[in-house]
Amino acid sequence: MRQAPELLAPAGSLAMMRAAFAFGADAIYAGQPRYSLRVRNNEFGDLETLGSAIAEAHAAGKQFFVVSNIFPRNAKLKTYLADMAPVVALQPDALIMSDPGLIDLVREAWPEQTIHLSVQANTVNWAAVRFWQKLGVRRIILSRELSLDEVAEIRQQCPDIELEVFVHGALCIAYSGRCLLSGYFNHRDPNQGTCTNSCRWDYKVSTSDGAPLAPGQPVNFYNSPEQEILLEERQRPGELMPIEEDEHGTYIMNSKDLRAIEHVHRLTEIGVDSLKIEGRTKSPYYVARTCQSYRRAIDDAVAGRPFDPGLLADLENLANRGYTDGFYQRHHDAEYQNYLRGHSESSQSQYVGDAVAYDAARGLMEVVVKNRFAVGDTLECVLPGGNFRQRIERMENADAAPVNVAPGSGHRVWLPLPATALGAFVARCF
Repeated sequence: MRQAPELLAPAGSLAMMRAAFAFGADAIYAGQPRYSLRVRNNEFGDLETLGSAIAEAHAAGKQFFVVSNIFPRNAKLKTYLADMAPVVALQPDALIMSDPGLIDLVREAWPEQTIHLSVQANTVNWAAVRFWQKLGVRRIILSRELSLDEVAEIRQQCPDIELEVFVHGALCIAYSGRCLLSGYFNHRDPNQGTCTNSCRWDYKVSTSDGAPLAPGQPVNFYNSPEQEILLEERQRPGELMPIEEDEHGTYIMNSKDLRAIEHVHRLTEIGVDSLKIEGRTKSPYYVARTCQSYRRAIDDAVAGRPFDPGLLADLENLANRGYTDGFYQRHHDAEYQNYLRGHSESSQSQYVGDAVAYDAARGLMEVVVKNRFAVGDTLECVLPGGNFRQRIERMENADAAPVNVAPGSGHRVWLPLPATALGAFVARCF
């Protein structure tokens, strides 16, 4: 049997960490707000919370990596070692870092502390991997811009260092996530952890004469340089920004989301040590479903079983901006594209609640509602031990009165779900 790569999941909260471990993650990564690239939706700025999370992970036989991957300005250098000393004392399994200066400071202050090199460092070749290895870095998180063949060559040239790659989550329109858009628009620097996701804002496109482009209207302004195409962001009317294109094309703002589950077999064969899911600001439901799917893909790859295309549809059930496998496979043939499309569009679902308590006297499950659903809907209960679906024929409120609709967040309803559904994430199928 092949060696199983680590499944590494994101966590912005204790609830996310627990969901990740319950659904198959081997390790999680989380960051302190001041020194990582995720300031918002982050519970781990509190040292007590961080310490209890690391202890809980270790008690479960799991690993906890602390992200410290900003490119700091001088002001943060003055506080870094003092702020990180109590963090290192909590014994995280690794610090994920990118800045050479910070890495040097950590190596001097805590020579025994394991360091993983962040994707922010843009490692795209085996010579760079060897360079960082000589400096004592244990693991290299390779750039997202690499193909499967390039990853394989790095593995062959560098057989005795850990390699990690991203397999799922949001992609930045920037080299390994080093983006300037948010900092330019509203002075919230992505490389300091305060990104406002400017690439995902609402933009209109028009020509230089002010005429809007019709939907689907083709534009090739590299071959027609006299044609100027302008972008206008909804909250900044009148600020027209020219779009430029060169012989390689143009990539306007927002990327599709990464989904590379179909490549888990090849990455396992290559000998990649860790497969990483992006999404520290997302929900426990997100991390549960992604971990569940990638755990199955890894287990199948290790056992030599063929890839299950149903996993594509499982991930389609998560909110996404359309999926891409990024740069792993540069050119897809029509047969491959039809294969993905046929399996990933077969079903959809929406996260609608959490099953929090079973009332044995009523034979009903209490569900904390997150999104609207109604009697007659088919719900899926997502559980570590396996999912199941059930059509809802009735629903009650706290007074045991029948209701037909669970309107949305802030409501609680009681459903005829079995006791075994306790703790499930509940999704509406459509």
